[in-house]
Amino acid sequence: MSETGATAGRQNSTTQTTPRSGNIGSGNSGSANTERDNAGGSTVERTLKQLRGNPLVALLIAGAASIAIVAALFMWASSPEYRVLYSNLSEADGGSIINELDTRGIPYRFSDSGQALMVPSNQVHTLRLQLAEQGLPRGGNLGLELMDSQAFGISQFAEQINYQRGLEGELARSIQSLGPVENVRVHLSMAKPSVFIRDREPAKASVVLTLLPGRVLGEGQVSAIVHMVSGSVPELAAEDVTVVNQDGRLLSAETRRSNDLDGTQLEYIAEVERSYQQRIEHILTPILGSNNVRAQVAAQIDFSRREQTSERYGPNQPPNEAAVRSRQLSLAYDGENPLATGIPGALSNTPPGTLPSPIDQPEDEVAVDGQEEEAPPEALRNLRQDDVVNYEVDRSIEHIQHRLGQIERLSAAVVVNFRSEMNEEGEWIDVALTDNEVAQIERLVRQAMGFSQLRGDEVEVVNTPFARSVDERTDAEWWQDPNTLSMAGNVGRYLLVALAILLLYLLILRPLIKRYTQPPMMAAAMPGSTLETRVGSDDEDESEEALDEGDETYGKPKRRRKTSLYEHNLNDLREMAQEDPRMVAMIIRSWMNNHE
Repeated sequence: MSETGATAGRQNSTTQTTPRSGNIGSGNSGSANTERDNAGGSTVERTLKQLRGNPLVALLIAGAASIAIVAALFMWASSPEYRVLYSNLSEADGGSIINELDTRGIPYRFSDSGQALMVPSNQVHTLRLQLAEQGLPRGGNLGLELMDSQAFGISQFAEQINYQRGLEGELARSIQSLGPVENVRVHLSMAKPSVFIRDREPAKASVVLTLLPGRVLGEGQVSAIVHMVSGSVPELAAEDVTVVNQDGRLLSAETRRSNDLDGTQLEYIAEVERSYQQRIEHILTPILGSNNVRAQVAAQIDFSRREQTSERYGPNQPPNEAAVRSRQLSLAYDGENPLATGIPGALSNTPPGTLPSPIDQPEDEVAVDGQEEEAPPEALRNLRQDDVVNYEVDRSIEHIQHRLGQIERLSAAVVVNFRSEMNEEGEWIDVALTDNEVAQIERLVRQAMGFSQLRGDEVEVVNTPFARSVDERTDAEWWQDPNTLSMAGNVGRYLLVALAILLLYLLILRPLIKRYTQPPMMAAAMPGSTLETRVGSDDEDESEEALDEGDETYGKPKRRRKTSLYEHNLNDLREMAQEDPRMVAMIIRSWMNNHE
């Protein structure tokens, strides 16, 4: 009875709605479109509900997201570190280098300011060598390669100009290789030879430097640039080289004003002082300990060039000890000179015999033909004798050339710490050294430094307690080593990836896996589960009645799905009851408690 009445009621309602819809001609198509839209929307909703109800969909989405995150982390960890290949390139050099990198398939990027070209760090040195082989970057300065492309009939003037331009470019490249130099220009004025001295013009050079921001050139570097340019150009003196920076400051004048006092002399003084300081500390460290002695040495060094020549004469020596240089004896007769007499002829013209040398003959003897003869008394009154003896002079000439960088004076200051001793109570105390020990240390210092009283050297040894510092260490800790920090950074990237994967598994994947892979009995026992709503529920009957009142074409497939799902759940429940009746009883008891 009830089914017949319900059927009749549905027929009556259908009969009443049919004439109403037929009265409007254009409403048929609109209602059809609305029904299709509703049907399409319901299909999408059903699909979404099915996807939400399927546990595999959530697992697939979580797995895909996890794989994407892990892949992104691995790509980040394995991404190469970029370093600067070249900076401040000209447009021509930058374009040539980029084309070469594109040809080789090497990734590159620009810095934030666009002033530097960066490539992977493991390829920086290789690329620099390979690009240098191809002449890149050229730096905007043409060198002696200008001489490679000369015409056959070029004039001597043009050839000389090309040579000068090439020499300027080569010098600019060499100077630009210095660290503080960003850009450089070199201007040369070559020497003009002439047969007339007054018409000769010496070579001159000018160098314009553009330094990097915040960088400066020392006097030694400026002097090196000056001497490099002067040594590369014929007949160019160092005094004729002018160096100017981008601010118009004359750098070469400061080098000339130094009066030959350059950094090498200061370095030499520091090296001498350091050498004496190490001598003192090395000889005292085994006695006093490594942290119980400090020494400082001040050296006065003379860098002047001096030459000295001295000539000394010795005092007069006795005649028998002095060396005779020459001796001259002369005899003269005064008074009447009788006329020559005798027999003329060969006999009177024959010279007398050989006489001994007056030097070897005593002063009071006169030898004639080897025999002594007495002069007649009248001849002795007219005889005058002169004897001159020249002795060698005792003279010494000394030429001294003083050594450059000679030590004139040394001053040493040594500070010695107190000695640590343990008292009767077992505590460490500081005890001053005795005067004898301080004197011994001073003698050791004198011997170590080569003490000279003539130079006026001074040594001062002071015994005083050192201030205790907190954890004074000379060597850096292992965790401050740059190599350790670099290795820790590389390992930390991979540890970060591993930690992210672990957190992803513990916080997302593991709960999802537990939720959708737990046993059916445990799922059924949970409030609001599928089994709870499907078995013994009044909502099922209400949903079936709602389906009966709907469209036949839409309700039948859905009813069949509901029925098959209900039968499937019922069969699963029966199998569960057969396998574990106790669990089913607990589930039913929980339902009863919930309804109460």
